[in-house]
Amino acid sequence: MAKRSFAILAVVVILATMVAACKPAPKALKVAILAPLSGDVATFGASTRDGALLAIEEWNAKGGVLGRKIEAVVEDSQCEAEPAASAANKVISQDQVKFIIGEVCSKASIPVSEIATANKVLQISPTSTNPKVTVDEAGNAKPTVFRACFIDPFQGTVAATFALKELNAKTAAVLLDQGNDYVRGLAEFFRDAFEKGGGKVVVWETYTAGDTDFTAILTKVKDANPDVLYLPDYYSTVNVIAAQANQMGIKAVKMGGDGWDSPQLDKAATAGGYFTNHYSSEDTRPVVQEFVKKYQAKYGSVPDALAALAYDAANILFMAIQQAGADDPVKVAQTMEKGTFSVVSGDITFDAQHNPKKCAVILEVSPDKVSYKSTVCP
Repeated sequence: MAKRSFAILAVVVILATMVAACKPAPKALKVAILAPLSGDVATFGASTRDGALLAIEEWNAKGGVLGRKIEAVVEDSQCEAEPAASAANKVISQDQVKFIIGEVCSKASIPVSEIATANKVLQISPTSTNPKVTVDEAGNAKPTVFRACFIDPFQGTVAATFALKELNAKTAAVLLDQGNDYVRGLAEFFRDAFEKGGGKVVVWETYTAGDTDFTAILTKVKDANPDVLYLPDYYSTVNVIAAQANQMGIKAVKMGGDGWDSPQLDKAATAGGYFTNHYSSEDTRPVVQEFVKKYQAKYGSVPDALAALAYDAANILFMAIQQAGADDPVKVAQTMEKGTFSVVSGDITFDAQHNPKKCAVILEVSPDKVSYKSTVCP
């Protein structure tokens, strides 16, 4: 009788083992990465993709999120509204994603945020700084839309304060692409803070995306002879304007925002200038240096702010999913609203409009490198 019981038990164990072996692995957790992988700011997209993929690789090495491997769905959203909207619709309807990391540029993230909100998909943008990304026309927070970066009012104010207090600037010229939400927002917030602080904006001139000859508006800058020339555009446009300004003998100190942060920034043309940014690879905090070391080992280059914030955005998302205990975007968003997340760019909590409370850094450009200058906190 004992032998029969043992045999039956052995069969049960074998059958249980076979059933367990045949049990399918948990379904992968799909996460979309929307970034400009082509076009004028393709370096932004490459850094964003690589930063997010590094975080995904690290989480998968630890078993994934909620016991599920993370599967990245990468789309080229081109830093433009229509391609970004198409990419968002595609990953939601075809790929069935519930979570989006991206877009990079505000003019692309704003339409993506509207699609995410309508579909109750959680979006976290690493670097879109325009306030409209996370709030609707009535000023209410979009329930499932967040960002990992500070917003333009803070960035513009930091730049203006630095110009007034550190550069002793009294006058400024501002050149902007009126059709770009990011550029216009930074320009307006810089102007307001600069004039509130006692400075005077003596030139305010607009141009159109795609322009290559800035002689006419730069002539006005030269005639006004301002202390500071604020260029709140992306590096590809800044390179052209800065080079032409130098050719015309304009001596104003050039300043800008995080759109300058690219290996392709023309450092010779912008030398002596400064720009606001989200992090510096020269930050001595262990969490920063560990990230820089891992990124360099994998990609062979020093991570810029785009890479750091994409890495942060991905980690914030995965920590929130893990803490929520479910892949329900609404529950994850509620967890994100209440949580504190320790990431490369600092210890982050979110305000009522889903913007992180964090510091900014000022970086200085020289002909051969970009260096850390100072940190400014709210």
